[in-house]
Amino acid sequence: MNLLPGKEVEYQKRHDEIWPELTALLRQHGISNYSIFLDATNAKLFGVLSAEDLVMFSQLPQSPLMQKWWQYMKDIMETNADGSPVTEPLKEVFHLP
Repeated sequence: MNLLPGKEVEYQKRHDEIWPELTALLRQHGISNYSIFLDATNAKLFGVLSAEDLVMFSQLPQSPLMQKWWQYMKDIMETNADGSPVTEPLKEVFHLP
């Protein structure tokens, strides 16, 4: 994901104040161990999480609350037409099971 220039502090603030109902929604959809990392040299964000059920995880974008969060965040990051964050797939080059 990509932050807009100069929005690092605001992004951190919004996540420090993340809505309790959003964290509950993520947990209800089987998400745990969710971290987002910032590369401050280029404003790139990298998120990693554990999802118990990929079907439940794939249903998150249809949640009105998830869409509301996306709308809240779209003024500080690159977004798609549906409001979701622009993401860039990464190629896995190593995994230790």
